[in-house]
Amino acid sequence: MPRPLSALTILVVVACGLAIRALWDGPVPKYAGDALYTAMIYAFAVFALPKVRPWVAAAISAGLSWAIEFAQLWKIPEPLRPVLGSTFNPPDLLWYAVGAAVCWAAHALWLRRPAPSSP
Repeated sequence: MPRPLSALTILVVVACGLAIRALWDGPVPKYAGDALYTAMIYAFAVFALPKVRPWVAAAISAGLSWAIEFAQLWKIPEPLRPVLGSTFNPPDLLWYAVGAAVCWAAHALWLRRPAPSSP
C-alpha cells in the first residue's frame, strides 16, 4: 500500500475517533475508540512496512494493543496515561481484535482490487 495512502488513513482514523467522541456518550465512543486505536496502529505498521501482509499487520496491531492493555495491570507512568490508558478493561481486548480484523479485511480487499488499466 502506498505510504501517502497509509498516512491519509492514519489521519482519517484519528478524525473518526475525535468525531465519535464529540457525537456520542457512553460505551459507543469507548469501544469504537478501542477499535480505532488498533486501526491507527495497523495504519502505522503499513506506513512503516508498505509491503507488509495484511495478517502480519493485523497481528502487529492487535498484539501491540493487547500488550498495552495488559501493561495497564501495572502502573503506567503518569505522562503516558493519556496515550496508553491506566485501567485494565477485559472487553477492550475484544474491540482491539475487532479493529485488527476489520483492517485486515479492508487491506486484503485493497490488495485484491483489479489493477488500473493503462491508456
